[in-house]
Amino acid sequence: MATPVSSIPNLGPASEAAFARAGIHSAEEVRAMGADAAYLKLLRSGSQPHFIGYYVLVMGLQGRPWNDCKGKEKAALRATFDALKAEAAGSPDAAGDLHRLEKVFDEIGLRPRA
Repeated sequence: MATPVSSIPNLGPASEAAFARAGIHSAEEVRAMGADAAYLKLLRSGSQPHFIGYYVLVMGLQGRPWNDCKGKEKAALRATFDALKAEAAGSPDAAGDLHRLEKVFDEIGLRPRA
């Protein structure tokens, strides 16, 4: 049986929903991918980049509190985050583009509500 994404320390229902939209449905999948690949997949699925969200994921996968990230470690994570953000922006995923387009259609009422 799969373990929910929200079982990873520091992650809750909003993170679990974002990972599900990205096609990641278990904590095991997140752990197998690692923080960088999982976060990149989130970005490519249409999630907005947010540095705190990234380092919370990194800390959670290490079993550390989210606010344990400081100093040089935080600066290094920021550099990685910026690189992931640039990679996602430079090579958009068609599924992510479709997800964003569907959200716009929903917002302007072009699709029936489920």
